[in-house]
Formats: sequence, C-alpha cells, structure tokens
Amino acid sequence: MKAAADKLLKDAVAKGDVPGVVATATDAKGTTYEGGFGKRMLGEAADMTPDTVVWIASMTKAVTGAAAMQQVERGKLSLDAPAKEVLPALGKAEVLEGFDAGGKPRMRKAKRDITLRHLLTHTAGFGYDIWSPEVGKYMEVNGIPGIISCQDKVLTTPLLFDPGERWFYGINIDFAGKMVEAVSGQKLGKVMQENIFGPLGMTSTAFRITDDMRKRMARIHHRGPDGALTPDPTIEIPQEPEFEMGGGGLYSTAGDYLKFVRMMLNQGKSDKGEAVLKPATVAEMSKNAMGESKVCLLKTAAPPFSNDAEFFPGIDKQWGLSFMINNAEAPTGRSAGSLAWAGLANTYYWIDQKKGVGGVYATQILPFADVKSLPLFYAFESAVYGR
Repeated sequence: MKAAADKLLKDAVAKGDVPGVVATATDAKGTTYEGGFGKRMLGEAADMTPDTVVWIASMTKAVTGAAAMQQVERGKLSLDAPAKEVLPALGKAEVLEGFDAGGKPRMRKAKRDITLRHLLTHTAGFGYDIWSPEVGKYMEVNGIPGIISCQDKVLTTPLLFDPGERWFYGINIDFAGKMVEAVSGQKLGKVMQENIFGPLGMTSTAFRITDDMRKRMARIHHRGPDGALTPDPTIEIPQEPEFEMGGGGLYSTAGDYLKFVRMMLNQGKSDKGEAVLKPATVAEMSKNAMGESKVCLLKTAAPPFSNDAEFFPGIDKQWGLSFMINNAEAPTGRSAGSLAWAGLANTYYWIDQKKGVGGVYATQILPFADVKSLPLFYAFESAVYGR
C-alpha cells in the first residue's frame, strides 16, 4: 500500500497535477500511511511534508459538530428543541421567496422552528452564495460580506426553504458553533482546545495560526481555465475575526485531523483511551439524521471557488450529525454507511467504521472539486483499500 500510494502522489506532483499534497491513512490502532510530496507553494523551496499546516475549511464542520454533541451529552444543548432558545436570532430567520421587480427580496415567516439537528444536517434552510445565486443576490442587495470575512453580518442571510424540508449546504454549522459558545460561555476555539484538540493531542489545529504553525503553512493555488496553477499567498482566514467560523475557519495538518478520524473509529476514545465522546454519541452522529432527504449535487454559482460538486454520483447520500454518509459501497472500497466530507481548498477525509479504516488528504487548490485533485484523492483512497 505504501509503495502504491507513494508512487501515485509522487507522479501527480511530477506531472504538475497538484503543487503539493499530503495524505495519511489510519486503522483503529494507529497511522498506517503518511506521505508528503511537492511544494507548499509553487516557486518556493519549502517541501510539502506530513506536518504541513493547511486551511481545512469545511472539515471544521465535523469538529464543531463534535463540540456541539459534547454539549448535548452534558445536557446544555438539545438536538430537537427550538434553537432560538439558545440563539434568539434564529427565531427571526425568514424564508426568501424571490425578488420583486425592483430587486427587493420577498420574505415570509418560516413554518417551523430551526433546531440543532437541522443545523448539523444542513436541513435548516440556509445556503452558501457559492452554490446559491439567490443567496448571492440577497447578499449583494443587503451589502453582506462573504463568509470567510468572519463578520457577524454574514450570518444574516435568509432561509431558502422551511426548516426540515430538504438538504442544502450552507452556514448552518456556523450557528451550531455560536450555540456552543452561548451555552459554554467560551469562544469556540477555546472549547475545542479544552475538549477535543487537547485530549486528542491535536497540537497544530486552531482558528488562530501560531508562529510555529505559520512556519509550516502551505498556500492556496488557483487553477485557471487553462489548467495552470497560480499561487495566492493573500488568502487567509481573519486572525482577529468577529466570530470563529465553526463552518470553515480551522487550520490543521493531515496528521492532526487523522487523530480526530481515529477517535471516530474508536467509539469516541483518544489514542490514550480518554473518552472525548460517548460510544452512543458516536453511533448517533454516524447514522442518517435527516429522514428521507438526500444530499444533492452542488451546482456552482461561483466558478472561481467551486466546480459543480458531488461525491460518487449515482450513490444515495444522506447526512448524519455533521457528516455525509454514502448509502452504498463506493467504487474506492469505502463501505456503505461511512462518514466523509471535505474542505473548499480540496482537502478531504473519510471514516469507514465498518472496515476500521480512515484517511485524510490535503492539497490547497481552488476551485473545490478540482479536476485533478479530487480524482487523486479517490485514487489514494482506492490504494488504501488495495484496489
């Protein structure tokens, strides 16, 4: 497996498919593979190594979900109580019905209350402008900045449908993070540090980039229409944000995130046997939590940031409490019922509890679902399964 994975990743860098890549795999006992190839930034000398720090973007969501579920365990949050009891702003969210002739949004009251379950499963009704032209237009009309500005105003976008009606990917888990802050009385990063990163030994994961992390950072690259990659050292999540973005603000390493993956393989226990989540909580997080709704294709409304995106088209996918679940075995060898998701700059992970296998793969490329990086992730995963 090591030889196959090494060759695959090395060849991809040599061909110029990706500037640099780190990939890791694990079973329940420990790391089974780690490799780093290429450069942290094209044109610079620093090599991509397993301890390279990357923006993991929406891979943050699973960690925020775990932090929220810890609060559920403690009785401080409830999955199905109205979320407005904790965050009054969620009681004021309205559904966008369209725009009038003058371009003004037409709004109506939502038919039911938003719950933490809705937020963790992306069924509350919120969207992202990257995949929703309606959200983009609303933001333009109301002068709302982009989500990665981490300004509180970004969380004032409307619902696209009534809570619980269907799945659509959006700012839901940023609100889950705010709920964790509200009941804990602490910033989200501090809650994560004390309850997740500390116990799991994740020493290079944070919203705030430490000096030590910065020395090991990879930078984002844009893939142009001609396929060429251009480095962009300017993209960085604000280091003095108005809110710590539970939906996408974390920086981490593939090795650090693998410890989180392994915790989910080990029924909530750290490598040292410390309980981060109860086994019953891990089981609850790992099963479909949104009824009949299905995960759908995300059609891009912002091509510089995302291509059209869907994992394993043709396979039914649903959502647990902050993870995508594939309902049939994937072509890579991933078992039916496995957990997975990704980050905007082409970082990916999966957790196969049935076979006791998981992995983390990281590049730093925009747009999401990159034409070279996503197939390379699938090929790496297949190599881990010996396919």
